[in-house]
Amino acid sequence: MTEANGQPLMAQRFRSFLPVVMDMETGGFNAEGDAILEIAAVTLTMDAQGNLLPDATFAFHVEPFEGANIDQAALDFTGIDLANPLRKRVSLSESAALGEIFRPVRKAIKSNKCTRAILVGHNAAFDHGFLNAAIARCGIKRNPFHPFSSFDTATLSGLMYGQTVLARACRAAGIEFDNSEAHSARYDTERTAELFCAIVNRFKDLGGWSLTQREQGMDER
Repeated sequence: MTEANGQPLMAQRFRSFLPVVMDMETGGFNAEGDAILEIAAVTLTMDAQGNLLPDATFAFHVEPFEGANIDQAALDFTGIDLANPLRKRVSLSESAALGEIFRPVRKAIKSNKCTRAILVGHNAAFDHGFLNAAIARCGIKRNPFHPFSSFDTATLSGLMYGQTVLARACRAAGIEFDNSEAHSARYDTERTAELFCAIVNRFKDLGGWSLTQREQGMDER
């Protein structure tokens, strides 16, 4: 963990927030009533030069909550087979899946001396809405994520590359994207993490945020 002025670079870069990339595959568009079927998260790290890098991936199949709606059109789009025996064996409840993600996120928040996590997503409002609805359903009191702020890579890639579709934005950033793998939470989250890192690092390379500028700003306060 690289520090300057006694504070890890990650905490300095995003105003004490720890960006965590997330994606969910769902049974529809209604966060309150439609099921979460897959969930994935990628934590990020930062090297000594202030470059952002993907760190660890956490991905789970999720059992639909009781009474959840699942549209067939959503299954056709994602290719998820709810009857697959392997899926049935490894699926977790929403509560268990969130717990498996929140534990390492809390650990990363602490190790980076951040105050809380902030969700990064492609069309982040969608995933953030489903995350908050699941947290409420599960009665989770200690939500490590900011309740309403997020970083949206669709917006950022539109600004940086002129592309808002994930596959096209990745290719514009020089990131390989396999359409046959798309719409799995793990794959989309890992590509979104690479895209977010590419955007943040490109901004730095173009003269945006830098460690030197940040240290000077801290010295002036």
